[in-house]
Amino acid sequence: MEKPITRRQHGAIDYTYSAVVAVSPELLKIKQENKATTLCRTLAGGALVYSLLTKAEWGAVKVIPFKAHLLIDKTTSLFALSAPWLLGFSANVKARNTIIGVGLAGLSASLLTQPNEMAS
Repeated sequence: MEKPITRRQHGAIDYTYSAVVAVSPELLKIKQENKATTLCRTLAGGALVYSLLTKAEWGAVKVIPFKAHLLIDKTTSLFALSAPWLLGFSANVKARNTIIGVGLAGLSASLLTQPNEMAS
């Protein structure tokens, strides 16, 4: 079964994800939760860096294979899903749900993307 998101579309999703997740503490008014805010900035910055380094049409310095990029996406998304409990802010419903949403968005994008490497 072919997955619905192409590599090119995944790049657009990643750059959009980076921008939206970076500003989500302000947009969703969770900035007072320092751990969630730091996590948002870290996830956004990390996604931006490894997207720029991915061997894909949208990578600036093509170093990381696309399949490795997808593995990083999955791993960081799974961490985000558990982070409210691991980092101790699960009682803050708004912050917890924001981070869970971020994790679900990243995991969905990675699981629904065709893992085809770019031709050299």
